[in-house]
Amino acid sequence: MEGNIADVRCRECGAPAKYNIIKQQYLCSYCGGVTEVSEAQKEKQGFRSIVQSRIRKSAEHTRLFQASCSGCGAVILFEEGEAMADCAFCGRALVRKTYLFDEDLPEMIIPFRISKDEAMDCLDDWCRKNRGKKEAKALLKNKDQLQGFYLPYELVRGPVDCTVSRMDGLRDYHCSGYIDRVFVNASEQLDNRLLDAMEPYDLDALNEFAFSYAAGQRVKIRDIDDRELEKRTDAEVSEDYAPLVRRTLETEKISVEPYTDRALHMPVLLPAYVICSMQCKAAVNGQTGKVSVLAQDPSHYYFIPWWAKAILAALAISAIAFGSFCLFGMKMEESLYITGMLGLTILIITLCAYSDSVKNSFRVETERKIFTSSPLYKRENGVLVKEDKNLEVPSQPPVFFEKIEGTVRPVQLVFSSPLRMIQMILLALTVLFLPVIVALFLNGFDFKRLELGGSAVWFCIMVPVVPIYLLKFGSIEFYEHPWIYMIHEDGSKTRYHKKIEIDWKQFLSSAAHLLFVPPVSFAVWFGILSFCVMCWLTAFGFQ
Repeated sequence: MEGNIADVRCRECGAPAKYNIIKQQYLCSYCGGVTEVSEAQKEKQGFRSIVQSRIRKSAEHTRLFQASCSGCGAVILFEEGEAMADCAFCGRALVRKTYLFDEDLPEMIIPFRISKDEAMDCLDDWCRKNRGKKEAKALLKNKDQLQGFYLPYELVRGPVDCTVSRMDGLRDYHCSGYIDRVFVNASEQLDNRLLDAMEPYDLDALNEFAFSYAAGQRVKIRDIDDRELEKRTDAEVSEDYAPLVRRTLETEKISVEPYTDRALHMPVLLPAYVICSMQCKAAVNGQTGKVSVLAQDPSHYYFIPWWAKAILAALAISAIAFGSFCLFGMKMEESLYITGMLGLTILIITLCAYSDSVKNSFRVETERKIFTSSPLYKRENGVLVKEDKNLEVPSQPPVFFEKIEGTVRPVQLVFSSPLRMIQMILLALTVLFLPVIVALFLNGFDFKRLELGGSAVWFCIMVPVVPIYLLKFGSIEFYEHPWIYMIHEDGSKTRYHKKIEIDWKQFLSSAAHLLFVPPVSFAVWFGILSFCVMCWLTAFGFQ
């Protein structure tokens, strides 16, 4: 049957089972069997115990040595006859001793598919295409330092639960999903981003570990503790799953807190060729030939405070407005006068719009870029050739869960749909022209008698308020109160309308307080009277 040893197998027929996010179970597409998450975890634990027992017995008949670096602490396994004097990761002296079986040795491995000479050819190809970069020149001088290693990773595969939120939001959402292949680097000495950039790996080539794979290659042993591995795992899963969450929450600024307790965690060895010198750092995927290179010089990223963004945005819009006025023949003095009044209103609007990011302050961050090669490689008739398509990593969109009437149910969240946007715009226009609308009812929809000057005070207040409402409170309404569609087992969806219970006693008490208890009642009646006068003057003029 199709699949690989990392797949969860159906407990009924043994076929690969796929995880159903809504039902939170592994379902077999062949026989329809159901495998619970806990059963899948027990299955892999049993498999790992069997493989580890085989490795332990094999180690008794294997002649390997290990070398421990006196500087960075890296531990390398290598064949008996290989000469190793210096650490490939920091250049310091190595301490050799006979290898004794280590329980942390991974039970699974993806074998090397390309040789060291072919990896150098991949590097040469990248250097030719990037001959203008100083990194390419450094690589050409130091490519003889390229060395192959089986690097320790943690493969995380299975269901993942996340608490997610918008960075400018007020509430958290809970979702579940499935991660297919997240590889977490378990090496202390190597740059995580550099190794991430040379991924992905094809899981179809995953095999049980055997010491025969170490022939001609070196094996690096994991050298980070469980706490650091858990921290890296959360960061990797968060980064891997974030793009899927962004599509739902409709923003780039999100926070993802993953929980991977139900996923399968499997230690694996992955093939890679690396260069770790002072002049350059690069990695070549030992399965696909993909190249990743760390930039020599850091890049600087400047972040400006939120109020500065608001001022710059207001100046830009005002400049465009001024140019438009002049373009259509308005005099310079009039254009400046109108632009000044308009610019003040725009500044108020932009300050309100950017105030969601008040934590943003001026700072400069540095980061070294990662350069990669785009094509992958495959072998045809014994020759390594470029592959036309990239290795795609399967992904499933997250399913969100909400507590509805006491029961947690799978739902679809809809934020800024076209219908909601139309409703919001219509509401804003209604508020902006409310006195005019009332006036039309008063004068029998006689547009000729309308006197818009009667609503001048209303317009002066509402012209800046309505855009602020749309930018600020409108977005809060969108993203804090999404439309909720319940997902049923057959895949159909039904809009959920939350029942609104009004405490009429409290409502009437509050209304009476506003209308009849001074001094608040004075302001309320003044506002009502002023609005009525504006509607009358707008309907019938100043006669």
